[in-house]
Amino acid sequence: MSQIPQQQTSAPQTPAISESVQDRIENGVNIEEVQKAYLQLQTRLVGALESTKNILKDIREFNKDSWIVRYPHLTESSSVSAHAPTDGAADGPAPRPLRRSLSFADDPASSLEVVMRPGVQRSMTLASVPEHEEPASVENEQGAPQDDSSSLLPVTSDFQVLRLDLKLGPTGATSTAAFLVNQLEKASIANLIEERIRSSMNHIDKLKTRVEDTSSKVLVTGDLNAGKSTFVNALLRRDILPVDQQPCTEMFCEVHDAADNEGREEIHLVKEGIFYKHTDESTYTRVPILELENLVVDPKNAQHHLKLYVNDTRKPSESLLHNGIADIALIDAPGLNRDSIKTTTLFARQEEIDVVVFVVSAENHFTLSAKEFLWNASQEKAYLFIVVNRFDNIKDKEKCKRLVLDQIKQLSPRTYEDAEDLVHFVDSSSALHSPSADGSFEKLESDLRSFVLVKRSKSKFNPVTNYLDNVLSDVNLLSSSNAVLAETERDQARADLERARPALEAMKSSRDSLEDGLGDAEDDGAVKAQTRTRDRLNKALDRVASGQLAEEGDVSLPEYPGIFGVVEYTREVKKALLASLDISVKLAEDEARLITAAGVNKVGEMAEKYLPEDVERSRRVFKPDAMFSPRAAKKARRTSGILVAGGVHGLGIGLSQRPDMLEVSFLDIMDVQHRLSVHFNNSDDKSLDSNDAAAGALTLGSLGVGALTLTGGKALGLRGAFQGLVRITDLFSNETVRKWAVPVLGAFTVGLTAYFILELPNTIPKNVGRRIKANLVLGEEGQEEDLKFVNAHCVRVGKETRKVLRIATWDLRERFRNAMEDRQREVRGKEEQERMALRAIEFFANVARRASQVNEVVHQ
Repeated sequence: MSQIPQQQTSAPQTPAISESVQDRIENGVNIEEVQKAYLQLQTRLVGALESTKNILKDIREFNKDSWIVRYPHLTESSSVSAHAPTDGAADGPAPRPLRRSLSFADDPASSLEVVMRPGVQRSMTLASVPEHEEPASVENEQGAPQDDSSSLLPVTSDFQVLRLDLKLGPTGATSTAAFLVNQLEKASIANLIEERIRSSMNHIDKLKTRVEDTSSKVLVTGDLNAGKSTFVNALLRRDILPVDQQPCTEMFCEVHDAADNEGREEIHLVKEGIFYKHTDESTYTRVPILELENLVVDPKNAQHHLKLYVNDTRKPSESLLHNGIADIALIDAPGLNRDSIKTTTLFARQEEIDVVVFVVSAENHFTLSAKEFLWNASQEKAYLFIVVNRFDNIKDKEKCKRLVLDQIKQLSPRTYEDAEDLVHFVDSSSALHSPSADGSFEKLESDLRSFVLVKRSKSKFNPVTNYLDNVLSDVNLLSSSNAVLAETERDQARADLERARPALEAMKSSRDSLEDGLGDAEDDGAVKAQTRTRDRLNKALDRVASGQLAEEGDVSLPEYPGIFGVVEYTREVKKALLASLDISVKLAEDEARLITAAGVNKVGEMAEKYLPEDVERSRRVFKPDAMFSPRAAKKARRTSGILVAGGVHGLGIGLSQRPDMLEVSFLDIMDVQHRLSVHFNNSDDKSLDSNDAAAGALTLGSLGVGALTLTGGKALGLRGAFQGLVRITDLFSNETVRKWAVPVLGAFTVGLTAYFILELPNTIPKNVGRRIKANLVLGEEGQEEDLKFVNAHCVRVGKETRKVLRIATWDLRERFRNAMEDRQREVRGKEEQERMALRAIEFFANVARRASQVNEVVHQ
């Protein structure tokens, strides 16, 4: 359960740094006892600073390398606003948990409901609220419901040290950090957090240097002409610093005991841009003390810093510089509201200061620059020493005190609580010239000595403790809120994995089944289309070979016109038979389209079965008419030697329109070779029927002579006719031939007449059909098997069917593969998210534990 700290909006009641050590310091019987207790506390704080710096360093590295640290924002939950606490005693029963809405700057629209409970010093802890949990009353240990009066101080989600205070945006727009930081991206916010952490680490280094330093620096500052230099002179009981009615201090004057400079009173003018080292004279220039006024008032030295060593002849019990306990440096600073550069420099030097003595004129009170300085100083040091100077000039002193204290109450609440010891109304000029005339200044000196020397742990270490409280509380808030976010992301990753892993495993287990199904869909469709095409075309060729149309339909055989139109009749028969074959091929393609459509539908069913629901289905639309298109056929002819429709051999669709296929030959009318095979081979040709056997009864001579007479010169040519005539003349010169000529010619005439009347209309379709089949099946000489009519069309139809089905199966394969890769990436991403979240939870829990341990060391 994550812990989220929340700072207090009112003055936090921080316990003493260490009550036992503080008591020993304040009530020590001797200097040795005070010094011993002081060193113990110093050692502990140095260790706490180092540990805090290491924590910040680890957060910075984790933010850079492993996890983008998010900037949290807590607001009151509207659902439980009625349960918000009211002000009450802090030592009553355990406070009622508060509900808040936790959001992050880079994603303000998303929020988490959380419950806040008391946490470590100056912080609160937070736990996630389970979903659907109803607000329940909180009971105390005795079982009775708690009263709303037992509650916490108001809380806020703002950071103190790591706050991203952006002053951007257009004029008049909301300029709060929460509003402006919401406009940034996650990485930009992480960079800003890293920058704030780096700045805090640098500040911790300076705090560590200050804690280890045995000296204490007392900054005397205030507005122009507030009497700062006069006040320092009064503390020294010497007119050492120049004083005028006009502002005359142009530079920082750091006053030290001359004992630190071997008893010599002189000025060390520190060279600009060089770190001062007392034992290294190259870092400064020695100047006689008489030249002090000229150095201080000269604007040319405004950027310099001087060390002033003076003697204080008073007893250690009376002197602030020569006190015998610690090295004290009084720093007289330029006025706040004179120069913005000097004011900025003064603000920057706060981290080097142990005690701030703010001198304000009783006549002017606090200016805007003074209020800004005190507000920022009180955030770190908590306690300020305030001197209201020139109080003797005020007539209504009670009113002046009341007004000043009211302003201090707003600017530095802790200082107001200790106003008796920390706020003094004096006149420094009178005290300088008449030390015994005004007892108020003696009280101021006593309280300042006590605050700086006897209570040195409070004046020197309380700012460190206050800063540690703030930064550790910020670390707690930052780490705990990010831990809550990490828990949310872990739970989300696990929920997503519970959904994605089974889906991925199901896809892996079904991958082989899908591949087999897709392969079968392709093969079954192509094989079925080829088989149906082969069966249809073989049947078509058989019907054509028997003189019948391949397919019944729009095509019909022509009527026999008589003997004088036998050639045209033969041509029309051939055209009709070829057209019927074209129809068979078309019907085979239509059937292949149906088979392909069924295959595409089957692939679609597999898509519904194997693809996850969130995967988009194919938007491809199968168009059967696009199959076997002329454009596709033309492309196929260009890229392949496989026979296609209208191919180079005159086969397939369009055969009836090819002139070369419609040419009539002698064998189309009288198939002599076929007749010879009928008589001499006992009709071994299975394609012959009973009509073929009957037709063979006619004499071959009458058939041949009749055909010769019918076709005449067209069949044999003029030269052949002339040669035949010469041979017949020679034949009839023989006496025996002349004797048998009349009976033979009579028989021939009778046979020829019977043939033309009875057989020719029936034999021509068969002759033509047989020759078409023989031509399409056997092909030309040297033609390979796969170019034959049936096989060629089977291959063509099968390839077209497979091509379409392959497009459908490829699309499904790709969608399935992409979906599985998406699931794999999702699973890997969620596993990585879970690992990172678990690592972040462990890291931030460790940070919270370390911060708590450091806090215990600081306040033990």
